[in-house]
Amino acid sequence: MAFFTAGDKEIIDGETTDIYFVNTLNALKKYGKDRESVVAEFTADTFPHNYQWAVFCGLEEFLTLFENRAVDVYAVDEGTIFVNKDRKRIRVPVAYVEGPYGSFCELETPALGLICQASGIATKSARIKKLAGSKTVLSFGIRRMHPAIAPMIDRSAYIGGCDSVSSIAGANAIGKVPVGTMPHALMIMFGDQSAAWKAFDETADESVARIALIDTYYDEKAEALLACKTLGKKLTGVRLDTPSSRKGKMEDIVAEVKWEMNIRGFEAKVIVSGGVDEEEVLKLRDLVDGFGVGTCISNAPTINFAMDVIEKEGKPVAKRGKLGGKKQWFRCDHCFNFEVLPWGAEPPQCCGERMKPMLNKVIEKGKRVYASKSAEDIRNYVLSQIACVEEIK
Repeated sequence: MAFFTAGDKEIIDGETTDIYFVNTLNALKKYGKDRESVVAEFTADTFPHNYQWAVFCGLEEFLTLFENRAVDVYAVDEGTIFVNKDRKRIRVPVAYVEGPYGSFCELETPALGLICQASGIATKSARIKKLAGSKTVLSFGIRRMHPAIAPMIDRSAYIGGCDSVSSIAGANAIGKVPVGTMPHALMIMFGDQSAAWKAFDETADESVARIALIDTYYDEKAEALLACKTLGKKLTGVRLDTPSSRKGKMEDIVAEVKWEMNIRGFEAKVIVSGGVDEEEVLKLRDLVDGFGVGTCISNAPTINFAMDVIEKEGKPVAKRGKLGGKKQWFRCDHCFNFEVLPWGAEPPQCCGERMKPMLNKVIEKGKRVYASKSAEDIRNYVLSQIACVEEIK
């Protein structure tokens, strides 16, 4: 193989599984137990860094994995914000797979991988976007991860709330145009900032914002004013991407750059990138117009889902520490109260209304019954929810 990546067929056929599932399947087949029907539940016991909520992402690939298997699948809508446990300490399930265990035993490993990483990226993106508020958030993190998963990274980041993505393949996956202007290499190759900015202006499509990178050789203020002089009213904005060892106090640098541009009649936007995480967004959101966010999103901690068999042949079963029996969970969309009850229970009341059941059938007997949604629709769903969840402490 040219690159160490698994193809679609290898994933669907279960070749990316842990070997012990193959050993398990062989043992079950010998004694005919592979045909016994089970319900497998997907939950997250804890969230990283004591997060209070997470965004479920990766459903499209999850469904692709289980299509054409002899199973029914139930799941929450992609983009749903959920908690790991309700107020009674019952784990909140995001999906179920029902059918003969032998028909999907070897898919546990890839199934978890598809939703764990995508949900982690979408959750981090949502946290950043909630903190940034109306300020632009750009996904710049694909260079930190294996290129084979660039589309998944950017799709998950966009669903979580990023306004745009940088990779061509990622933008294609969400039906958008990739966003980005220039690297430091452009100025270095020309050996002169003004010449580089002029060349960019002459060759970039008119639809591309004229945002000049202003920290290649000189002080940020000096390069910002040089960019204003070079591009004039064509200048849309400036981007500060100074290495962390040279940043000083970024709040003061940004304030200085904006002041000096503004008193000369330039209302150019200021974008900050390079090592941006939640702390930097909190410090700078009232000063800047946008953030280029990279590693903290693309390398976000995963949501550690687990898959557990919780029913066998219609009867509750569970290993210690887990709760047997199929469950439904309900959410109040007014106050975001969550409650998990046995499957088939009546929806409880909250805020004067019945709470909404969140798990719905998405695959029936191996056939998809879920209407796919666009990445933009899922993103809008996420944004409507993060406006309701508690402020990040």
